[in-house]
Amino acid sequence: MVSQHGAQVLVASNRGPITYSLGDDGELDARRGGGGLVSGLSSVSDKLWVCSALGDGDREAVRRGVSEDGVRMLGIAPETHADAYNGIANSVLWFVHHMLYQTPLEPVFDAEFRRQWAAYEAYNRAFAEALAEEAAEGAAVLVQDYHLCLVPGLLRELRPDLRIGHFSHTPWAPVDYFRLLPDDIAEQLLRGMLGADRLGFLTRRWADAFTACAEDRLGGLDGTEVGVHGLGADADFLRARSHEADVDERLAELRADVGAAADGTPRRTVVRVDRTELSKNIVRGLHAFRHLLDTRPEWRDRVVHVAFAYPSRQDLAVYRDYMAEVQRVTDEINAAYGTDTWTPVQLGLKDDFARSLASYRLADVALVNPIRDGMNLVAKEIPVVSDDGCALVLSREAGAYEELADDAVTVNPYDVTGTADALHEALTLPPGDRTERTKRLAAAATALPPQQWFLDQLEALRAL
Repeated sequence: MVSQHGAQVLVASNRGPITYSLGDDGELDARRGGGGLVSGLSSVSDKLWVCSALGDGDREAVRRGVSEDGVRMLGIAPETHADAYNGIANSVLWFVHHMLYQTPLEPVFDAEFRRQWAAYEAYNRAFAEALAEEAAEGAAVLVQDYHLCLVPGLLRELRPDLRIGHFSHTPWAPVDYFRLLPDDIAEQLLRGMLGADRLGFLTRRWADAFTACAEDRLGGLDGTEVGVHGLGADADFLRARSHEADVDERLAELRADVGAAADGTPRRTVVRVDRTELSKNIVRGLHAFRHLLDTRPEWRDRVVHVAFAYPSRQDLAVYRDYMAEVQRVTDEINAAYGTDTWTPVQLGLKDDFARSLASYRLADVALVNPIRDGMNLVAKEIPVVSDDGCALVLSREAGAYEELADDAVTVNPYDVTGTADALHEALTLPPGDRTERTKRLAAAATALPPQQWFLDQLEALRAL
């Protein structure tokens, strides 16, 4: 099954570097994305990216045999993909690793779960077979994330000659929470992962959690190496992009929206930029801002919470309900405290990257308070882009905490009053202190830029 003309370096992920859209005229339009994997692979020859067709345009491209150089898109049946992606990856594995279940009621591992798990197996098997078919002898394969936990083990059976790595972009659940999974499923996941020669995690905490689960279930790592690679911000890209004309335009609009207090003093800003993801803790952040206004009236009319909460997984009811709660709490705060000239919370729900970068530049305080997060690049990006220095209020449950805690104001994400106190502390930091902290945060945030992050993993895998 070894390819005679196969790739020497392969990446596998649910979402690929290219997306197709189908025009009204029937023509396919290809749009390339960015990110660490894209930039990392750009310096590698003899490479192939294996990904799934996600939308109608992608599936039509597969049907027509349209492909881009260096990309193989898999035409997995839409119903199989939906069960694997939404039914298992996003509704079970994501919930386990982010510890999101309301355990008196969920999870329920019933016959429907088993049906969806079969789809997850089929989805992973399709990737393993494609990688086995496309890889040159001895090639390096880097499998990405919780969607593809079974691929390393399946691929090892098909191609024992390959060097296989897997990288987790999420946290890993602690032992007691991982035990929520049915025993056979937990063991299958771990054995799938341990089919890799090397596993990568964003922080030592997540790596140690995986190791503990493997020891609890299987008695150890069975020779698999575990490494840590803390993905950093891409400083060159961010600094250049954040000063392009469209960002300057959005920045002027934001400044006008934030405005000045009654005495003419420019209002301060508390900025958050997130997907409306359950783990991001947006609602508690809003409650903390309301508590700040409740208990420290000196901030009324003098601070605005710029909250960009972009849609995420709106095909799942629990996410739609969460977005509705974000809107409800925002409206409640604005009704209670807003005036004709001051809107305390300015909520943005439409994804706009230029506007996000403008808010990074404007922020006096960045609020990053996830319940649990693999890394959280927003915490790293804002100090890099900030015009005048920005205080960072950071959850101790974010992966970025390991690198940024010394210069952030850190919080327990469940503690609303504590987060309100942290916002006050951040807003009142002396300018010199804030500037120096921002410099150190930016240096830590860019220590391992995306391209080097990827190449380090590839080098470590080849060195085994």
